[in-house]
Amino acid sequence: MTQTIAPRVRTLVLLILAVAGALLAGAAPASAHAALTGSDPAQGAVVDTAPPQLSLTFSEPVAVGDDSVRVLDPKGERVDKGDPANPSGTTYSVRLVSGLPDGTYTVAYQVVSADSHPVAGAFTFSIGAPSETTVAVSAQGSDEGLVGWLHGFGRYVSYAGFVVLAGGACFVLACWAPGARVRAVQRLVVSGWLALTAATLGLLMLRGSYTTSGRIGDVFDLELLGDVLQTKTGAALVSRLLLLAAAALFIAVLFGAYARTADAGDPDRAAESDGGEPDKRDLTFGLALGGTVVAAGLAASWAMSEHASQGLQAGVAMPVDVVHLLAVAAWLGGLTALLVALYRAPVETPVGRDAVRRFSRLAFGSVVTLAVTGVYQSWRQLGSWSAFTDTRYGQLLLVKIALVAVMVAVAFLSRRWTQRLADARVSAAAEGTERAEEEKQPAGTVPAEASETPETSESSKTSKAENDAAGQDSVRAAQLARQRAAAEAARQKRLRDADPNRFGLRRSVLAEAGVAVVLLAVTTVLTQTEPGRTEQDARAAAATSSSASATGQGSGAVSLTMPFDTGGKNGKGVVSIDLDPAQAGDNALHVYVEGPDGTPVDVPEVKIALTLAAQDIGPLPVAPDRIATGHWSASGVQIPMAGDWKVEVTVRTSDIDQVTVSKNAQIG
Repeated sequence: MTQTIAPRVRTLVLLILAVAGALLAGAAPASAHAALTGSDPAQGAVVDTAPPQLSLTFSEPVAVGDDSVRVLDPKGERVDKGDPANPSGTTYSVRLVSGLPDGTYTVAYQVVSADSHPVAGAFTFSIGAPSETTVAVSAQGSDEGLVGWLHGFGRYVSYAGFVVLAGGACFVLACWAPGARVRAVQRLVVSGWLALTAATLGLLMLRGSYTTSGRIGDVFDLELLGDVLQTKTGAALVSRLLLLAAAALFIAVLFGAYARTADAGDPDRAAESDGGEPDKRDLTFGLALGGTVVAAGLAASWAMSEHASQGLQAGVAMPVDVVHLLAVAAWLGGLTALLVALYRAPVETPVGRDAVRRFSRLAFGSVVTLAVTGVYQSWRQLGSWSAFTDTRYGQLLLVKIALVAVMVAVAFLSRRWTQRLADARVSAAAEGTERAEEEKQPAGTVPAEASETPETSESSKTSKAENDAAGQDSVRAAQLARQRAAAEAARQKRLRDADPNRFGLRRSVLAEAGVAVVLLAVTTVLTQTEPGRTEQDARAAAATSSSASATGQGSGAVSLTMPFDTGGKNGKGVVSIDLDPAQAGDNALHVYVEGPDGTPVDVPEVKIALTLAAQDIGPLPVAPDRIATGHWSASGVQIPMAGDWKVEVTVRTSDIDQVTVSKNAQIG
């Protein structure tokens, strides 16, 4: 929950937005999440003689193994010698067997980027002339399928566990000390520790299969596990497990020694009162300092192995990422602890308005911190305003920003309910004082003993006899006392639950928590998504490579690019046509179909027709053969004469959805 935004805070927000605009407008290129930016031979190229080796260039250094790059001949047999070398920078090469015959060869690669994410892809090149190929490279990478789903779920659980663990402990220390005695809050924090520990162990086991084969059986491969432990990500996961051991000690002290010092008598002042006890102050300070160090270390285990550790200004981005994660935990984890306290705290230890107000201030500081660090992260990962809408990372970031805005709006309502709860308590206290004054005995009245009548005296004797009998039965008296206490507790709970202000506060905090669950899911997906900078840079590099390949195929080669939209599901994309040598006579034709994100996609049918309207020739149909994912080819395409030819491409994306697009090209 956040406080009302004052005018100076609004000015700060506007200043942040202005700085963000300046940064985004002048952003320089950067990388994170490796992308293939070039190859030799190039994608779709036709070379005259067999090359001695194949080279791949990525946007950043990657981790490669013996099977990271495979080159397959038209029959699907490997023709590379394995063990890619790194001759320079971000270029990796693999030697090919000598004497390769003419035909179309398929290159499949799967590497791990420096920010821990697997990157896979495939393309073709030809020697002499294109040919048919039996190779069918799966479009599913190792990070997809069951292993990919389990890895993604483990990441979500690990983030959620960290948020609940760190945020719940922060709520107890900073906002509501009596919460250390509340079983529901204890179970919440311990559950966060268990979830983070189990998820970390699971991610460590899944890591080998996630970055190599993608097979569930390889999860228990000890050799793969040994390889993982030698990587940066493996070291980060092991470090997280060691820090969780320290976190277990922190939890034991928090809910042990610290809980015994908490003032349960006045929950609204417990977190602020030192009671004149130096030992308690020292314990609180030690827990706060130690907990901050452990929480920062846990957050750093993500920062040191993911997006923040690579690309532009990594030395600045890593501590910023740690602060960002700590702010998320303080806000969302504290919100979860507050929700548990409002619903599950015992009657004798209710969460008070002062504790809610303290959390409101903590949440407001967290939101401001998230805004500042989020602006920097957005600039670093996007680089331009267009990336907000043109890339998946930017679109997810917009969703995240919208969810944060919704949470802040609901938090404002929560703060209003908190104020109403405080006003209601003040009114109730005033009414209670007036009632007590009215019930006071007026001066000069007859004392109770003096006004006692014979009947009341006789009644007193009877009552004494009953009390003497009850005193003889101490067990029954204890039972009656417990029953009275339980009945009183139930009555107070009914009164508390019937309070409309407390009910409204519960509902608003519950709504905040619901949005927080979705927000955490979006954040988890965002950390596994290729940053907008890299995605746009990869598109530009691919376009440049495609253009260079097309122009290098012959002195008169023609390359045409046409967007299409069949109107159906997944019906948008781009189709590219390469015609070589674009002269009268025999020609080689290549067709490439890509989705909106620039990745090759297969469609049910692609047809080509060539028309020379000036000479009333055509349309001449061309039926290309599928070579690989998103790639079709036809050789021996006969063009009878030179001229301004119309090239029509019909793309069918389903049984009923198709469209024909066209462009003119000068041939001959």
